[in-house]
Amino acid sequence: MPVASSPAPAIVSRAPVHDWDPAQYLVASDGAARWTQDPLAATAFASMREAMRAALRLPAALRAFGLPLQAELAARQLH
Repeated sequence: MPVASSPAPAIVSRAPVHDWDPAQYLVASDGAARWTQDPLAATAFASMREAMRAALRLPAALRAFGLPLQAELAARQLH
């Protein structure tokens, strides 16, 4: 029997070419999309499913993917 769980926030990210490239997806209040380096400023989706849906709508060349917000924040603290 599957276990029901509450969805956790997720973001859309991409593998940056350089360390200074912004990697997290941000949708501004005016609807414009851009990338940011701050995972807390990135648009938080309600679930991994919603983040993956948004990532799959982006051009394939960006290689975007969904990522749990807590995993990204934990990875940033290690550096």
